[in-house]
Amino acid sequence: MSDIEREVHAVAGRARDAAADLAPLSRAVKDAALLAIADALVKRSDEITAANAEDVARAREDGTSPAMVDRLTLTPQRIEAIAEAVREIVELPDPVGESVRGSVLPNGLDLRQIRVPLGVIGIIYEGRPNVTVDAAALCLKSGNAALLRGSSSAYSSNTAIVGVLRDALEGTGVPVDAVQMVPGRTRESSTALMRARGLVDVLIPRGGGSLIQAVVRDSTVPVIETGEGLCHVYVDADADLDKAVAITTNAKAQRCSVCNSAETLLVHEAVAEEFLPRVLRALGESGVTVHGDPRVLEAAAAHPTGARVVEATEEDWATEYLSMDLAVRVVPTIDEALAHIRRYSTQHTEAIVTDSLKASRYFVSRVDSAAVMVNASTRFTDGGEFGFGAEIGISTQKLHARGPMGLTEMTSTKYVVTGDGHLK
Repeated sequence: MSDIEREVHAVAGRARDAAADLAPLSRAVKDAALLAIADALVKRSDEITAANAEDVARAREDGTSPAMVDRLTLTPQRIEAIAEAVREIVELPDPVGESVRGSVLPNGLDLRQIRVPLGVIGIIYEGRPNVTVDAAALCLKSGNAALLRGSSSAYSSNTAIVGVLRDALEGTGVPVDAVQMVPGRTRESSTALMRARGLVDVLIPRGGGSLIQAVVRDSTVPVIETGEGLCHVYVDADADLDKAVAITTNAKAQRCSVCNSAETLLVHEAVAEEFLPRVLRALGESGVTVHGDPRVLEAAAAHPTGARVVEATEEDWATEYLSMDLAVRVVPTIDEALAHIRRYSTQHTEAIVTDSLKASRYFVSRVDSAAVMVNASTRFTDGGEFGFGAEIGISTQKLHARGPMGLTEMTSTKYVVTGDGHLK
């Protein structure tokens, strides 16, 4: 075992001990600790921003894009917003101890299934230091110990933030080792975390598709896949075209760099002639580049709208752009739209725009994704929008949790059986 593996296993072992002490704590104790964290973040914001300035300077020297530098940057105002998000988590119900179901069996045994923490949760994420606080707070509220492995680009920021969090936990009743930063800045430390089966209960990767797939491929610890979203909007033959234009534009352009933005638009040929010029104009006005099939290119040539339209390639149908780009295809039937979605979807979110109840039910029953929207933008797939409060990510898998993962999805269950000297 290498030195870094020993270090990672050591922090994981401490996290496991902390998780055992954290699990039975009351909501009042956990909430008080979270409020202490929120206050400490604001009080020590100068210390955090100074560390963050080191990361930002390195990022600029390395030629990092302005958008990525902005995501990395912390200001006193942003730290206050992060602290406020922690306070909002305090207001959320605590799922731990909730009774899922129960009954008295014919033999008199009292059977109860209750929610319990998962245990030790490892989070591997990219260069957004706010995730350090979000993940730690969600784990604490749900009774889990957090092992945080951020990217090297935010190493100074994350080190300072975790120091503040751990100091804030002193004297609260919550074990300090319930929040730890995974040691090391190289891939070796991430790999060691992925291989810490028996010490870590679950890994949650947060970031781009390449990060998520690397964790899924290399980990021996169970992984909850989150985030990668190749989302589709299908405009049906019976669609209200005004709604279809508005939904398409919102799903793509309202915020294009997130996992619930639309990446492909499928249009039924029965409405293509009327709909395409309208939607191309709206997309063009929003600054979207359209990657179109031959029918879309023909419509763009026949009805110049000012939109930038280029020929779509096979790669476009499989691309999560996370940019102001949208692949557009005309399909002859709803079944062809469904076949396209089955082939290319990452099972995040798909939407249908239609006034036909039959078509909407057909679409919903045949789409195998975490969320299906009917006459609504894909941008609504979000824990906050669903009323869950904060979320740790959006699961695109089928085991344990699917869709936006709030506090409830960060728990498992156990059965408690109470008898009176019962023997089998």
